[in-house]
Amino acid sequence: MKALQIAASGMAAQQMRVDVVSNNLANMSTTGYNTRRAEFADLHYQQLARPGTVSAQDGSMLPTGVQLGLGVRASAVSVVLAQGSLSATGGDLDVAIEGKGYLEVTLPSGATGYTRDGGLKRTGDGLIVNAEGFQVNPGITIPSDATSLSINAQGEVYAYFNTQTQPQLLGQLSLTGFTNDKGLEAIGSNLFIETPASGPPSQGTAGQDGLGTLRQGYLEESSVDAVREVTELIKAQRGYELNAKVITAADQMLSATTQLR
Repeated sequence: MKALQIAASGMAAQQMRVDVVSNNLANMSTTGYNTRRAEFADLHYQQLARPGTVSAQDGSMLPTGVQLGLGVRASAVSVVLAQGSLSATGGDLDVAIEGKGYLEVTLPSGATGYTRDGGLKRTGDGLIVNAEGFQVNPGITIPSDATSLSINAQGEVYAYFNTQTQPQLLGQLSLTGFTNDKGLEAIGSNLFIETPASGPPSQGTAGQDGLGTLRQGYLEESSVDAVREVTELIKAQRGYELNAKVITAADQMLSATTQLR
């Protein structure tokens, strides 16, 4: 009986849906996190009678045919690209990205990673890094005698000194965009890497060529909507229960068949 396998695929799909929802809820407080959504597609169809074939009985054409579905499969877990709300922190190295774009960092392997987590830090040598200690590109070093920092909307980093009346330009943070942001591969720690699906990176200046701007003293909060996630959780739970009932019904039918005398 195919109903057992079909319902089992439905239960597995709803379990995956719950896994995605649980990950979203777990990252409600993760800076720059974008909600994920599980997407599904129906499986191959068994063609018992193809639509448009000629009936052997009277020679007429079958308008619909007989196509028996074999269940469901996961097709993707896609990222919902939405701007999270900005939270004021007052930190001179906290920068939120308003609009499209990612900050670029150098990973320990030498590869390039991308992040929307603007909670930047400085090393003992004054180098600007992300929370994991990876250098933010281009490399900018803050002098030890700087009294304060200013980062404008275009990413220009200025340092103020007691001995100078005018701020000193230390460098400029750049943003990187992609043709298909959903094609980036998440590697954890709020980091992404380029893939063939994302397209090549396009580095530019904040506020230009469709890239967002930077806002100092703010961080981008997670875009997770708790109410929507709980609703998705309830729907997944009910879907799981319904598929379990199908398995129970199929089992009862098989049991009745085996008890025939």
